[in-house]
Amino acid sequence: MNEVSIRTEYIKLDTFLKLANCISTGGSAKMLIAEGLVQVNGENEERRGRKLYPGDTVEVDGEGTFKVVRED
Repeated sequence: MNEVSIRTEYIKLDTFLKLANCISTGGSAKMLIAEGLVQVNGENEERRGRKLYPGDTVEVDGEGTFKVVRED
């Protein structure tokens, strides 16, 4: 599992996908999410604006699993 550090209280899913290098644009995030290829904490997620907090896990089909961690 890869860890992705954030400096804020939360991060939106589409921004997280870019930070984790799963996609390169917001439009790509929208398509990836719409196709049902993204799970948050083990459940399919269809909202690209979903807020992710430290401790949440994101699984992207074909890219792997990522954990949100807070950068101290």
